[in-house]
Amino acid sequence: MAKNKTQYVCSACGATSPGWLGRCPKCGEWNTLVKQVVQAEPSPREARFPSGEHASAVPLPQLISESDTRLPVPMAEMARVLGGGLVPGSVTLLAGEPGIGKSTLVLQLAVYLASGGSPVLYVSAEESARQLGLRASRLGPTPDSLYVVSDPSVEAIVEEIEALRPIFTVVDSVQAVRLESRPGASGSIVQVRDSSALLARTAKEAEMPLVLIGHVTKTGVVAGPRVLEHLVDTVLYLEGDHYHAYRMLRSVKNRFGSTNEVGVFEMTAEGMREVSNPSEAFLAERLVGAAGTAVVVTLEGTRPMLIEVQALTSRAGIENVRRNANGYDFRRLLLLSAVLSKRAGIPLAQQDVFVNVVGGMRLNEPAADLGVAMAIASSALEKPLMADMAFLGEIGLAGEVRSVPQVERRIQEAARLGFRSCMVPRSLGRSGGSLQGCDVLPVRSLNEALAKGGLR
Repeated sequence: MAKNKTQYVCSACGATSPGWLGRCPKCGEWNTLVKQVVQAEPSPREARFPSGEHASAVPLPQLISESDTRLPVPMAEMARVLGGGLVPGSVTLLAGEPGIGKSTLVLQLAVYLASGGSPVLYVSAEESARQLGLRASRLGPTPDSLYVVSDPSVEAIVEEIEALRPIFTVVDSVQAVRLESRPGASGSIVQVRDSSALLARTAKEAEMPLVLIGHVTKTGVVAGPRVLEHLVDTVLYLEGDHYHAYRMLRSVKNRFGSTNEVGVFEMTAEGMREVSNPSEAFLAERLVGAAGTAVVVTLEGTRPMLIEVQALTSRAGIENVRRNANGYDFRRLLLLSAVLSKRAGIPLAQQDVFVNVVGGMRLNEPAADLGVAMAIASSALEKPLMADMAFLGEIGLAGEVRSVPQVERRIQEAARLGFRSCMVPRSLGRSGGSLQGCDVLPVRSLNEALAKGGLR
């Protein structure tokens, strides 16, 4: 319950004070402060749910349904990340840097869902309705059942939801809306918290999926210091490089599905295009037979992907030796450079080393170590690797090649794309052989990998 506040107001000049004073500090008059009681504004929950109203307890077996009542999502890549579709009453936060494509992606989703004839509401708090219409014209024809409201007032948005009863609602963005009954400007912690809480409560009452769009701040968090992630059911991040067309949709929180899935999209002039086979897209412009390139088999969630890694070594100048990584962890690059110099005898002490992951992708898992090390060694020795060989394995400080999870799935993906051999850690128990036409080359150490890769 909100508590009333007591303050003292000067009858002469109107100045306020939290406590009684004999003399007004502003005008200097004596005995002019009068006690006043300020009625506290009700919280969003108190405003919508008067005292005495509460939910009754229900036996859990009555809530368990054998059939999945998710709202189907026509975009397969997004459905993969969501766990099969949108759950009625769920609240999803879509976060990402400004200009990465969040609004475009959810606008396409709203168009797809509205094409069935049921009403869909798009709240555009940052853009005017006309600006949104100009942006939507690039996506093709839009159905009449897609409604747009350009109003930052949360109270007005709730009224529109209750009147229209849409099957799906988008709020773009949560930093731009505000509760008129709460203090603070749009985007403040109080406004973001209370506005999101009221919108989430409304969505759950109406059993309507709600998507909130949130911008990532300069510190890397969404709409403040993690004040919003705890209020929603699902948190999705749209990642990518502004200089590349590919975007990755990741789930970091999902109460209704797995957080291990990832969706791949390509930004085009007509909007976001789904990339159903990312491996082929990332290897489409690969230059076969060039020294310093290798193909690694990484795992994004449960999806194996083949990504090209490029490395370049050149003699350092008078200044200090440089190490630079684009799309790869800089500290891992320093580690691999030291292991190659110390354990494999490749002279990198006077060499600048540059590593680039093609397509704007980021390699975060240690399974890419072997491929990155082989690419660096290939550039330093000026010997190209075999074009039809893929690599996977983690490298330790002793130069050993350590095991990685789900090796068979990775090998199957490499074989499907026409790779004839795949270098894997020997600790997996494989002594060689073939899997779906792809020769398995187990190695125990980095020196053995260099020998089997044709660099020794």
